[in-house]
Amino acid sequence: MKANKRSLADKITSKNLTLKPQDNIRLAKLCGTLDENLRQIESYMQVEISNRGNNFIIKGTEESVPKTSELIERLYSMAEDEELTAKQLHLLMSDKSNNEKITDLDSDKLSIKCKKSTIKPSSKSQEKFIDAVLNNDLVFGVGAAGTGKTFLAVAMAAYYLEQGIIKKIFLARPAIEAGEKLGFLPGDLAEKVNPYLQPVYDALNELVGSQYVTKLVEKNIIEIVPLAYMRGRTLNDAFIILDEAQNTTIAQMKMFLTRIGFRSKTVVTGDVSQVDLPKDTKSGLIDCLEFVDKIKGVKISNFDSSDVVRHRIVRDIINAYDKRKK
Repeated sequence: MKANKRSLADKITSKNLTLKPQDNIRLAKLCGTLDENLRQIESYMQVEISNRGNNFIIKGTEESVPKTSELIERLYSMAEDEELTAKQLHLLMSDKSNNEKITDLDSDKLSIKCKKSTIKPSSKSQEKFIDAVLNNDLVFGVGAAGTGKTFLAVAMAAYYLEQGIIKKIFLARPAIEAGEKLGFLPGDLAEKVNPYLQPVYDALNELVGSQYVTKLVEKNIIEIVPLAYMRGRTLNDAFIILDEAQNTTIAQMKMFLTRIGFRSKTVVTGDVSQVDLPKDTKSGLIDCLEFVDKIKGVKISNFDSSDVVRHRIVRDIINAYDKRKK
């Protein structure tokens, strides 16, 4: 498979890489089914890779070739003890292409150990976000889609529950994205709300397992509701998450923030570039960000396109939209 076309000004070079010790099982994990992992690396790093056994030839620019070589060696080392997933590849490649290193981390402090997996920050912004949640009562995670805001918030909630620090996880989201009111959707309340909260369910299922999530929901330890149903509630000993907060009105945001009870931790996530409210309605998140950081115990954590943990093209699309605004 050919890599993306490069500028004529880029100097093309190549490198021979021999992976040792030779291990066919590790090589199979590294290359993936039908070499799909190598093709993913080629596309992302903009190189060409060929191999015969443990001997690899990497062709690309003087900047991309050494990064790719280092990446392949690291993946080969990882393959000794674990399977390699598309998500792992993306996170590692993102780190190499941005040349961003996470240094001087307290890995025990910043690792989020959940029932099924251990989550570690993959960028400085994610590191700061986790640290902010650990050390503040109210945290705003603001940034583009795909930067891990919701996933990390849910991971922290699951961790706090498993550690016995809180007794309940409360997840809320404004149900307005589809331009429909809940009353016009078929089914009971849970069936009406589920489509809006599926990303939250996906994160919980990945972190602690779908069967365990179902049990916690049945016991009302995890409560997932549309934002409108929070009115009149006071939530103590809870980890509270408001997702897609850019679609709250000012009144809704005020209502939500005044639900916070004793011994609770609250995380608000949103993307101010994707507001779906009517044009004459100001986003409650945008309004809140103008003053909330002046309150003690509140922290705003910002993400940008470099933190995107989805397909590389998502980052490029976000950057393209940002350029059009300037």
